[in-house]
Amino acid sequence: MKDQDLLLEDYLESTDLLNSYTHDEIGDDHLYTGVKTPMKPDAFELSDDEKKEQIADLFGQIMDVMGLDLTDDSLKGTPMRVAKMYIDEIYSGLNPANKPKVALFDNKYQYNQMLVEKDITFYSNCEHHFVPIIGRAHVAYISSGKVIGLSKLNRIVQYFAKRPQVQERLTNQIALELQAILGTEDVAVIIDAKHLCVSSRGIKDDTSATVTSFYGGKFNTPEKIQELYNYINN
Repeated sequence: MKDQDLLLEDYLESTDLLNSYTHDEIGDDHLYTGVKTPMKPDAFELSDDEKKEQIADLFGQIMDVMGLDLTDDSLKGTPMRVAKMYIDEIYSGLNPANKPKVALFDNKYQYNQMLVEKDITFYSNCEHHFVPIIGRAHVAYISSGKVIGLSKLNRIVQYFAKRPQVQERLTNQIALELQAILGTEDVAVIIDAKHLCVSSRGIKDDTSATVTSFYGGKFNTPEKIQELYNYINN
């Protein structure tokens, strides 16, 4: 199996070039600089409650700058509602404490073909504009002797989706996690998603979608890719 750090190095080869551009030069261009979610070393020094208090205060300041009346009954609770939503829900995947606990089982059925969990719906958020990414993930693996509960495949997808994301990174994070858990390279992940940063702002294209894929081990052949697509489209 290719080590995750080596895969990370592959994706970071162009990082120095990317960092040489200014924010204005990059503009709205789509960037993807690595497999790991960019996190500060002290990301978890504050408790969740402390983070909520600070987010509520800062978001209230944003609302105030925009001219909203925070004394209005409809708005005065919004800063804390947003803070709770960020920490407990839509960005809960940033905290490793929320990583799903996974138990493996012996493959007593001796099922040696691909297992596909398709149409796993997820909601994520684009890290460039913090607006939603709405999509479906298709996950497949071939057992190396162990199997995983089906619901855990969904939970792994949701865990990595619940953070500011780039679709390419999300695809690889799910695949690498499954390879590590299952002890096999034979993992495939396909994600088909709509980005609201494209459909609701900027170019405002409401019909396009983005598809990304990861084919590991036995899946990285034309025959297995076609078989996988037959499962997904059946």
